[in-house]
Amino acid sequence: MAVTVTETETKYEAGPETGLPQLDTLPNVTAVRGPDEQHLVAEYYDTADLRLLAAGITLRRRTGGSDAGWHLKLPAAPGSREEIRLPPGRAGRVPAELADLVRARTRGAALVPVAAITTLRRVSTLLGAHGESLAEVADDSVRAVAFHDGEDSEHATAWREVEVELTGGEKALLAAADRLLRDSGLQRSARSAKLERVLGERPRESSGPAEPAPSASASEAIGAYLRGQAEQLKSLDPKVRRAEPDSVHQMRVASRRLRSALGSFGAVVSRPQTDHLAAELRWLSSVLGEARDAEVQAERLGQQVRHSEADELIGPVQARVEAYGAGARAASMKAVFAALKSARYYALLDELDQLTADLPPGPAAGDSARQALPDAVSRSYRKMQRRMRAALEAPVGTPREAALHQARKAAKQARYAAEAVAPVLGRDAARFGKRMKKLQTVLGDHQDTVVARQVARRLGVTAGQAGESAFSYGLFYGRDACEGARLQAKAANVWQEASRRRYRRWLP
Repeated sequence: MAVTVTETETKYEAGPETGLPQLDTLPNVTAVRGPDEQHLVAEYYDTADLRLLAAGITLRRRTGGSDAGWHLKLPAAPGSREEIRLPPGRAGRVPAELADLVRARTRGAALVPVAAITTLRRVSTLLGAHGESLAEVADDSVRAVAFHDGEDSEHATAWREVEVELTGGEKALLAAADRLLRDSGLQRSARSAKLERVLGERPRESSGPAEPAPSASASEAIGAYLRGQAEQLKSLDPKVRRAEPDSVHQMRVASRRLRSALGSFGAVVSRPQTDHLAAELRWLSSVLGEARDAEVQAERLGQQVRHSEADELIGPVQARVEAYGAGARAASMKAVFAALKSARYYALLDELDQLTADLPPGPAAGDSARQALPDAVSRSYRKMQRRMRAALEAPVGTPREAALHQARKAAKQARYAAEAVAPVLGRDAARFGKRMKKLQTVLGDHQDTVVARQVARRLGVTAGQAGESAFSYGLFYGRDACEGARLQAKAANVWQEASRRRYRRWLP
């Protein structure tokens, strides 16, 4: 079974004669144990063109030390990586479980040995007041050999580095250790993994400015946004495959943001050349959406049961609700896993890479972002305005519910458009986006009550056909109907505030 840990560490370059300072002077450190010596041998795997390294991912099989085995390291928060560990197994054969987690990067390319690294490690453990481990300081003497076409390179590379990794202490300890080590002559390493030094720097897939300059062109601004969302989608792939909490929702959001940007900024990124990709993103969003909806409705039904009095639950209501939730989640996640293993999905990722590497220019691509992009946001707003007005004027009941659902989609597109341009257009766009988000949230909550009533009705019918009482499901239906009416009124108020002129003075 795989074990997952989160590494929070800092690396330093050290010369052969550079000495380490007294580590017991660090805050909350009462003693230092060691150094303990370890001999580590690791073989690293990647595609022939080093796709994992380009994505900041490393995959290795290591012997020696306390954590011998297969290690897959995925980028996490800044300064941290998520490490997934498996037993050593067979050398030369990457475990299928780990190979699956990087398929969004490899897409069928073979994982082959690319380097061998031998490390003589001296580990000093920083202890707290009760003898607990706060951090480990590893002084590594490293020797590495890169493989070319399956053969060792002629020359080995050798260097020394120091790693400080938290094992129980706070980040303040990491900051204090950083100051101490740099004052002692060590320099922060620009590399997060030894493999980068062996194989050389590689351009990251998420290359490009995270926040374009105010003087950026429309193409530069939207290109940066698309690259960021594309990288977000790919980085969430292994989390969805491992069914991590909220990962399906986040991946769905990334796919929707990409599709929304292609629709909103057709004057910047040529619409005819992105229509196919937009359709494929719609397909992926739909598959992920079914899983997300199953998750939301299962939780909603569970809350209905928990918030009911015992005499309101007539018959095996809890068992039927739990069975429905488990079945819906299992079926929808099965569809998600099938989609992520499909040739169609990998073709989508290929197409997405091609787009972000070379944006097909629309007529406004070269225009100033500050001049061209507000027009696109304004169009999204006017579309949402028409739909919201139509929804509030629609007859009460199914017609209004359907119209509010369409207004929700438009509010989401307006929100995403504003978020995409906020790095260039600043505070006005950010404030507008927050207002659209509030409206979208209320309309989304309303739509959840519509779907919940449909689910409650189906469960009631099924219970009745099985000879059980349908009373409880009718109670759930009624509660959601009342909640839906309340949210309709709230949506009208939120829209009245969001549509105020002060939030859109920057729009043409």
